[in-house]
Amino acid sequence: MSDSDEVTRPQTSTRDLATVHDQLLAWLTGRLPEGAAPEISELKAPSGNGMSSETLLFDATWTVAGERRTERCVVRMRPSMDAKPVFPTYDLDKQYAVLTLVGERCSIPVPALLWNEPDEGPLGAPFFVMRRAEGAAPPDVMPYTIDGWMLAATPEQRRRLQEESVAVVAAIHEIAATPEELAFLQYDGAGETALRRHLDDLRAFYEWGIEGQRVPLLDRAFAWLEDNFPAEVGPDVISWGDARIGNILYVDFEPTAVLDWEMAAVGPRELDIAWMIFIHAFFQDIATRYGMPGLPDLMRTEDVCAQYEKLTGYAPRDMRYFEMYAAVRHGVVMARIAHRQWHFGEREQPADLDETVLHRGLIEAMIAGTYWERADGN
Repeated sequence: MSDSDEVTRPQTSTRDLATVHDQLLAWLTGRLPEGAAPEISELKAPSGNGMSSETLLFDATWTVAGERRTERCVVRMRPSMDAKPVFPTYDLDKQYAVLTLVGERCSIPVPALLWNEPDEGPLGAPFFVMRRAEGAAPPDVMPYTIDGWMLAATPEQRRRLQEESVAVVAAIHEIAATPEELAFLQYDGAGETALRRHLDDLRAFYEWGIEGQRVPLLDRAFAWLEDNFPAEVGPDVISWGDARIGNILYVDFEPTAVLDWEMAAVGPRELDIAWMIFIHAFFQDIATRYGMPGLPDLMRTEDVCAQYEKLTGYAPRDMRYFEMYAAVRHGVVMARIAHRQWHFGEREQPADLDETVLHRGLIEAMIAGTYWERADGN
């Protein structure tokens, strides 16, 4: 595997942006009051993060009460099926609904929602439009553990970012909602608990995404998850799903927007806590494999869990299980992205399909039990 395999942004869209621009302008003209005379800028894809839903940035200007008004906007739309999407389904109504719920019940900053369009007619897919927030996220490409403003920050600034980010997760989990209000976030399935249904859904995603080409390492990891399934889990909450610092915009190391809710669900608190911890471990592993120091003091399990307990009164449990769970979830996504890269000619299919999991060494260490010995020694 070459360096570029790990840092090159895969293709995410097959749509012609000029066509989408004209379609979006026509839709907005029909959505706004007569005489608004909207104009929109060239559509651009955000750089740095995200490989799943299609996200496009643009400025929209229209007339309100005789004056021209400009909004910096984001349109999030279901990917085209010929783009070999990462996930089997994209429920934009669910994303819009969870953003609405979180925005109403919680003080964390989420993007201001402008319009929701469930009809696929105007753009060929459902979409919604949000107001664009200020700030920057720690980038995936190049990974923030290798280059960028996180490395240039002081230890105190990075600590503030970590604490503010854990506080975001804690606040989401403290949202009060009835089971009926959260029904739209429950995974379908016969499992007796939300975690069991979550795992069943993850396995179904894996089977769909690999298209019959099994990844032996992930098969072993799924067996580990079954063999070590917790006898008891904590209470279910709203799970952000993609809880990581790369999905938060920051200004002066404080969150200005919490993004990417397509993996939102109902589940135990540890799903988000472990995901935030592990995704940093993934990027830290990339840095150390290339002989770079990275950010070894960021998002350590003991620090994150201690702060989470201080904020909520809840002590995260079974963290080894949930960190493995996060590693497997990320492995399933990586394996699917590898299929997309082969499809678009961005990467050759390896003889050893375990190589589709960029963090195979971390999962192997987890199965062997040595991962946590190493982590405890940091």
